[in-house]
Formats: sequence, C-alpha cells, structure tokens
Amino acid sequence: MTFAGSPDRAEARLVPEAGFELDTFRISGLPRKPGLAQARAAVRALAAPAACDRILARRRPDAVLGGGGYVAGPIVVAAARRRIPTALTEADAHLGLANRLAAPFARRVFLSFPIAGREPPKYEVVGRPLPANALPVPRAEARAQLGLPPDGPVVLVAGARAGARALNELAVEAFGESGPAVLHVSGEREYESLRTRVSRPDYVLVPVLDGLGVAYGAADLALMRSGSTVWELAAAGLPAVLVPYPSATADHQTKNARYFQAAGGAVVVPENELGRAPEIVRSLLADKTRLAEMSAAMLQVARPDAAETIAEELMALAATRR
Repeated sequence: MTFAGSPDRAEARLVPEAGFELDTFRISGLPRKPGLAQARAAVRALAAPAACDRILARRRPDAVLGGGGYVAGPIVVAAARRRIPTALTEADAHLGLANRLAAPFARRVFLSFPIAGREPPKYEVVGRPLPANALPVPRAEARAQLGLPPDGPVVLVAGARAGARALNELAVEAFGESGPAVLHVSGEREYESLRTRVSRPDYVLVPVLDGLGVAYGAADLALMRSGSTVWELAAAGLPAVLVPYPSATADHQTKNARYFQAAGGAVVVPENELGRAPEIVRSLLADKTRLAEMSAAMLQVARPDAAETIAEELMALAATRR
C-alpha cells in the first residue's frame, strides 16, 4: 500500500512517519475570490491528473481509495481513466464539492452518515475509520496518566489542533475557578494565554494530546465541536454537548451533530447560544441516569469497524481487476 498527496499538507509528514511511501503532486484548494491564488490553483488542478497518471503508471495499483477533499479528486480521475477500480470516503453528513465531482468516476462511495439521494449499492454508510490512538483508555489508567482525580465527574473540552477560541474562552470563564474536574485540550495557538488563567489542580489544561483516546477514557462528558471526531466520541460511548463550528462548509458540522442528537447521545448548542452550554453541562453531570442513557445511545450508533469494512470492500474491488 502506498499513498499519494500534496507535499504541502499534513500527509507529507504523517505518511512517512507511519512507515509508508508517499508520492506527491502539486494541488491546492480553489479560493472563492478571484485573483492570483485562484488562477494558480486552477492551473495546478488542470495539471494534477497528468501527474497522478504518472504515479499510477509507476505504482500499478489494483485499486485506489480517495480520502475526500481536493487532493483526492485528481488521483481518482486518473485511476478511472486507466480503468483501475476506485472508491471514495466522505467524513461528514454532507457530500463535499470534491467528492461530488469525483463520485461519477468512483465505483463505491463510503459514507460516514446517511445522505439523502445517495443510495446503495454505490453508496454505503460505514461510519468513520478511527485511528488507534482514539480508542478509549481504561478510566483509572487514563486519569492517572493525565493527573486527574480518580473519582468524580470529569468534563473534556477540546477543539481542533489549532484550538476553538469560543470553546476555550467559555471553559475557562465557566469552570476555571470552580466546578467539575476539567480536561481542557486548548490547541497550541491559545495555550500560553490560557494557562495563566487556570490555577485549580483538577483543571488540567494541555495544548495537544497524541490522540484523544486517553481523554475519552478519562471523561464523563465532552464539550466539543462536531467534526469527524464525533465518531470517536460514539465509539467511546461518551455523551457530548456539541457546538458546531458555524463557518464549516455547507454547515456540515451542524448536520453531524444533529445526527447524534437524534440518536439520543448528544445535545446540540448553536454557537450563538453558547452561553447555555455550562448549565447544560452541569445538569447532565448531575443526572447519572441521563448520562448512562446517552452513553448507551452513542454506542448504539457507533461504527468501530468502519476501517475493516472499507478495507474488505476495497480488496474485493481490487480483485475484480485481476
């Protein structure tokens, strides 16, 4: 198995670190505003399929899987032209533009959520593959590792790697001086400005963690955004108060969050109502029966075998070429 992607994105570091080979080609997202950046992106997009074709000619794969986003499109198109079986994955409850454009070239599209009008056999809902470091660590071990109290409720607050400013500010203001124990993963950008505002020994503030599995194991409730990590919460059976990022493309984070709220595992709080979140957190922590029901609901809709399902079906696609 090999990977292809951009030399300017995270895969340029992550793939070699994981011990796999990476072939790179130049591609960038298409800015919405006209200008030099948009023209440069358009030129790269036109040249990318030819670059991908050269990669495929050298690697000669039996199947190609696109991970979604603008990086995946050219390799999927180039593979389809060579009649190499192709598939796509979609992380959110909204089929992104790149996947909508690439879908006609793919034989299968693996969805994380049900999407209206995207039906079997081409489209299959499998959930979101989980990284190994997102699997929950046993509670006692997790709390000891993080320096959290062994007993009593713990709230997990986390945003993206860069952080979620609104959630960061809310957590420090609401729980910085008193309240339940907190594990706050702030992101690197705002960590230094936040750490001087927290002095409670049971309020553990860290910039990042190497995977959130230890955090999920330690917590009783999460206060988070609703990107693809919602599937990690579900697999951990962790109830959540979800605050969708309001500027996400096509408001897909709200769609993600509503799915888990409908299942009974989460409460959705729009960002313009963020002030309600602390009281919701406190009321849920005080209701152990409700938390247990929400945890069961999360586990009910979890799909921890998503990666295995995709791998098996991709192997079946590859076999059709032999």
